[in-house]
Amino acid sequence: MPAYLILFFIYLSIMDYNTQMEKLILPEYGRNIQNMVDHCLTIEDREERTACAYTIVNTMGNLFPQLRDLSDFKHILWDHLAIMSNFKLDIDYPYEVIKKEKLYVKPERPAYSNSDSIRFLHYGKLIHSLIEKAVEMDEGEERDQLEIMIANYMKKSYITFNKDGVDDLKIFDDLAYLSKENIILHNKGIKLAEFKNTTTTTTSSKKKKKK
Repeated sequence: MPAYLILFFIYLSIMDYNTQMEKLILPEYGRNIQNMVDHCLTIEDREERTACAYTIVNTMGNLFPQLRDLSDFKHILWDHLAIMSNFKLDIDYPYEVIKKEKLYVKPERPAYSNSDSIRFLHYGKLIHSLIEKAVEMDEGEERDQLEIMIANYMKKSYITFNKDGVDDLKIFDDLAYLSKENIILHNKGIKLAEFKNTTTTTTSSKKKKKK
């Protein structure tokens, strides 16, 4: 097994979240992915480094399996890989990735106000792109599945930042707002997945042990 794959599984098994660690460039992918990107940058052999990059992108795609069939999803992943490497990853990209100078060009004003951006910051940057993709899709089973996946992703992200949990109706309301009422899951009998706040659980366990 190639060395970079061995390191990948090691990272998944032993790396623990630590608030003192360096801030993640794209936090929606998690620290394990960022660690893999950092390792890829240290590989001297170009062919092995490129193979490592493909492994990372495939792993990133596995985080959102429902989006694999979207035409430009792979391109987005390679753009994100370039960003997470701070544009230092020297490989033969299968797509023309975004340029660093274009990344920091002032974007057009979004449909929602700045206060709304702050209000929904806990959902992460990726959720807006996912919602846009869902809205562009034709009505049907594939879009329905994507909408539910987005709602579950939002609920999981919300609980990560709110130890008190969240009601499904709150997620449906936020999703409707962010999609400009194009995604309405109310009154469809949808029950979102249950997620535990692992941070709260871990903290509580430590307090009990001290007693």
